[in-house]
Amino acid sequence: MGVSPLKFAKAVRDLFWVPPPVPSLRGKTVLITGAASGIGRATASAAARKGARLVLTDLHVEPLDDAVAEIAASGGSVVYHAAGDVSDYDWVASFARAVDAEVGVLDVVMNVAGISAWGTVENLEHRHWRSMVDVNLMGPIHVIECFVPQMVRAGRGGQVVNVSSAAGLLAFPWHAAYSASKFGIRGVSEVLRFDLRRHGIGVSLVCPGGVDTPLVGTVDIVGLNREDPRVVEQIDGFHKIAVTPEKAADAILDGIAKNKFIVYTSFDVRFGYWWARKFAFPYEVVMRIANNRFDHLARISGLGSPAGADRVD
Repeated sequence: MGVSPLKFAKAVRDLFWVPPPVPSLRGKTVLITGAASGIGRATASAAARKGARLVLTDLHVEPLDDAVAEIAASGGSVVYHAAGDVSDYDWVASFARAVDAEVGVLDVVMNVAGISAWGTVENLEHRHWRSMVDVNLMGPIHVIECFVPQMVRAGRGGQVVNVSSAAGLLAFPWHAAYSASKFGIRGVSEVLRFDLRRHGIGVSLVCPGGVDTPLVGTVDIVGLNREDPRVVEQIDGFHKIAVTPEKAADAILDGIAKNKFIVYTSFDVRFGYWWARKFAFPYEVVMRIANNRFDHLARISGLGSPAGADRVD
């Protein structure tokens, strides 16, 4: 017995287009990690204004409590929150069980929490590499592992949002450890984009460029003296081109509503990624020039002793 023309037409259509699973956040239950500051906090506030029921977590207790109080004061709904370490699988599993019992199945999962450390391979220590992978890659994997299967079984669709970085698309100088984690979550997201499609669950990969968050002031740049005026000048230049966390949050929520896979928070990253794919050799030249500039800055500012990566959940 053959397939009916109507079913065949629907199957073909579904290969090319499916409606956005979460066109509106109103009444949806939304988990956001790293919700106490930066992009996470701005996204939580923006989602609350759109009527989402929020489940929030962050490494830091007091800033998380402040964020929850601020959202509640503005009329938003935080239905559950708890401080914890997303790189700790046992904690995430316990958190997920509590959310399942108190709140139920999620509609949207947003992995925003992250840390950063930059440096050349001869200056980076093992702990830098390990912390990048533990927090930026294994953290989201723990959250996906503990929350997304329930979404699949519930059969009502949803959205998974993973925050990568421009450094998950492009080969920035001194970003090897950071890019290891951000390219990793990009790969996870691209596979899940197809694996979860049949369940009506969309996947968005957020690739911010410069965003003016606390991470900018605390990121560990191994090999540079951050007190050197020339280094300070470069960091101040970053602030001038960085977008606000609120603008990044708006891009993320728009990406969810439209089920975009790659979500850019600024035009420069979109253009840079397009350039890298279309013009491979000029892209290599630009990256070599950027690397030379970083090397020059390191030499004139003097190498500092390696320090630990800073956590900015």
